[in-house]
Amino acid sequence: MGGHACSGVDPDRLYAAQWTDWHGRVLQRSDDGGKSWEAVGNEFSYGGVTGTHQWYDGTPHPWEFKRVWHLEPSPTDADTVFAGVEDAALFRSTDGGQTWTELDGLRTHSTGQDWAPGAGGMCLHTILIDPNNTQRMYVAISAAGAFRSDDGDQSWHVATTGLSSNTLPEPEAPVGHCVHNLAMHPTRPDTVFMQKHWDVCRSDDAGESWTEVSGNLPSDFGFPIVVHTHEPDTIYVVPILSDSEHYPPEGKLRVYRSRSGGNEWEALTAGLPQRDCYVDILRDAMAVDSLDSCGVYFGTTGGQVYASADSGDTWQAIAEYLPRVCSVEVQTIP
Repeated sequence: MGGHACSGVDPDRLYAAQWTDWHGRVLQRSDDGGKSWEAVGNEFSYGGVTGTHQWYDGTPHPWEFKRVWHLEPSPTDADTVFAGVEDAALFRSTDGGQTWTELDGLRTHSTGQDWAPGAGGMCLHTILIDPNNTQRMYVAISAAGAFRSDDGDQSWHVATTGLSSNTLPEPEAPVGHCVHNLAMHPTRPDTVFMQKHWDVCRSDDAGESWTEVSGNLPSDFGFPIVVHTHEPDTIYVVPILSDSEHYPPEGKLRVYRSRSGGNEWEALTAGLPQRDCYVDILRDAMAVDSLDSCGVYFGTTGGQVYASADSGDTWQAIAEYLPRVCSVEVQTIP
């Protein structure tokens, strides 16, 4: 599964992007809450000037479409949905996923030739749309960084000032940062949280500048980051040991919560395995619901799905024998 999304405008509409070596890429849509599915438009082609990006060894490499990593429905139009793909590019559909057009202002950005793949490929994996100003959008690319548009996806600027990555020849270079995820609260869209390849960061000026807020985390390496539904300064991460050892520190599965927007973190362990746990939690595998108590959910590469009905204070496994969980989405149905 490459990406999965619920439409906030139409709660019965779901999207899923599948990819396998055998079947290739298949984009699916459900209009009845997942009871039935149909394959929809799977034609993605790069528009504008194709150009090149850097490969792992720094040599030029032409853009090639491989798979869809993320699907993000419009917060205002049930038929509009955005797709982030590998090689990193942004697409939009205005007919429920039947046809797709590249928004090539991003891929043809002046820094595009300097983008390079991360360990999982050169993927556009995160799309955030400001629900109060749909002209504003954030995207994250591994391994290029974070970008913001203020004019409805036509033009983009790099949003990485303050980031530092020791894996780069120039640690504070504008692009090349391996951003793993972004999150924001709809009531405070200028405050954006980031889980990076090392470092948890925060911006209070819409991505213009970033500050590290890893604080007392046992490891600041991880993939997901989410914000509490009703508390804009309460955020959740799931640290793993390192970029080469993808499992929780000490084999203890711990969700960490900060109620101060970072720096001060508490371990949430009640109901989670605290020994011999060697699973990973992928970037799209954590979500929150909109109930008063704010339920929190996450899935693991071991096939477990855990849920908390009390903002993370206690957890229980609601599934234990699934394949690797790549994406978790939550829809609160009245």
